[in-house]
Parts: sequence; C-alpha cells; structure tokens
Amino acid sequence: MTRLLALYDRAARLADRQSDWLLPCLARLVFAGVLLGYFWASAATKLVGPFSPTAGAYGQIFPRAFEAVGFDESQLGLWHWAVAVAGAWAEFALPVLIVLGLFTRLAALGMMGFVAVQSLTDVYGHGVEAGAWFDRASDGLILDQRAFWVLLLVVLALKGAGPLSVDRILHQASPRLPA
Repeated sequence: MTRLLALYDRAARLADRQSDWLLPCLARLVFAGVLLGYFWASAATKLVGPFSPTAGAYGQIFPRAFEAVGFDESQLGLWHWAVAVAGAWAEFALPVLIVLGLFTRLAALGMMGFVAVQSLTDVYGHGVEAGAWFDRASDGLILDQRAFWVLLLVVLALKGAGPLSVDRILHQASPRLPA
C-alpha cells in the first residue's frame, strides 16, 4: 500500500507541475473547438454592416422590447442600437482574443459577462427553461451547458493563456515592471 501511495504522490506532483501550462492551453483549444464557431455564427446573424444591426439582432437581444414595438426596429432607440452593435462586436472579438491568447484574462472575464447576459436574456426574454442542477439530467441548455462554458473561462481568467499565446510573447518582449 505504501508503494501505491508513493506512486500516486509522484504522479500527483508531476500533474501539479504540468497544470500551469497544460490547463490554459487545453482550455483555449476546447474553447476554439466548441465555442468559437458558435459565437462567430451567432455574431454574423446580428450585423449587415459594421454598424448596422439586423432585425434579428434586436429580436435576439431585446425580444420583449422588439415585440412591444411591433418588430419595427426604427421604433427602438440609440441604446438598443448601441447594445446590439457592441454585443455583436464583442461576440466576434472576445472569442478571437481567447483563441489567440491575447489579453486572455480580460477576454475571459468579458466572455463570462457575455454568457451571463446571454443566459438571462434566454431565460427571461425568450422563456427558455433554465434547467436545474443536481437533477440527474446533464442536458439543461442554460444551467448545465453554460456552467461548463463558464468553468472553461474561469480557468483562463485565473491561469492566463499559457505558453503558446500572444500574451506570452508580449510578456517576454516587454520590459520588466518593478514589483
């Protein structure tokens, strides 16, 4: 039993030494494989030009307000336009920053905020069932699925982008700041 515990202890120490570079690299790879395309496709439905939101953007972001004005986007104000444009651009930019590993911690925090707003809009604006935790079903679109998304983003916010990133290149190229 002592040998088994010693072997386990050596394996655990090896895993600990590798986690600082491996976790962020894997988190960015999984993000790229699972969420990059999702967010880019979603953002592409929201703009017809760099500053021209689609009617679908208003319907996705402000479902109740858009319905209240009879789906006439000209009845919505500057605030609605600004949020639709900024949201679409954030949906393009933040995932790219994460995949490149550029300003990763900030981009991960931004994506966490984005996912929170997206989830609240889905539940309260579109009436999507949030699901429940600890219910034996792992397919809840909001609580279950998005909890995994946020966990992935928390790893990036806490650990950074890892060694294979633009962040690392910039850090190595910049003069050292005093502590």
